[in-house]
Amino acid sequence: MQGEKRSESWDPTASTSFWINHASKVLMRLQDGRLRPLGFGMRQMPVLHALSDGGSMSQKELARFAGVEQPTMAEMLARMERDGVVERGPDPKDGRASLTSLTRKALLRLPKLKEELIEVERAATAGFSAAEKELLLTLLQRVVKNLGSLEP
Repeated sequence: MQGEKRSESWDPTASTSFWINHASKVLMRLQDGRLRPLGFGMRQMPVLHALSDGGSMSQKELARFAGVEQPTMAEMLARMERDGVVERGPDPKDGRASLTSLTRKALLRLPKLKEELIEVERAATAGFSAAEKELLLTLLQRVVKNLGSLEP
C-alpha cells in the first residue's frame, strides 16, 4: 500500500546489542555461581569494590558509587548485613547517619572472590590476543559511554 513503510526484517543475532546482552547474562550466571559459595553475588560488586580497602562509606555514598537509588542500596545493604557481609556503625561526623564497612569475614574472602572472577574472565577471553582483549575493553567502554549519553 502506498504511504505505508515496509519494516525491514530485523535479525537479533546480527545485532551488537543482542550479543552484549546475551554475554552479560551468561557472565552474570557464571560469576554468581562462582561467588555464591563464598557468600557473595555479582550485584554486590559495587559495594564490595568500594569497601575492599577496609574503609567505610555512608549509604548515600555507596548508592552514588553504584549508580543506584538510595532505597535500592538500602535493601541491598540490609541483605548484605543479614548475610554477614557488611556491618554498620554510627558516623562520628553525623549522629543521624551510619557508615557501612565489610565484615572481617568478608574481607578475608575477597582474595578468593577475585580469583574466581579472574578465572571466568580468562575463560571468556580464551584464545584472544592481548591486543584483542584491549580492543574489546576499549569498545565496551565506548558502548557504555555512548549509552550513558542517552540516559536522562
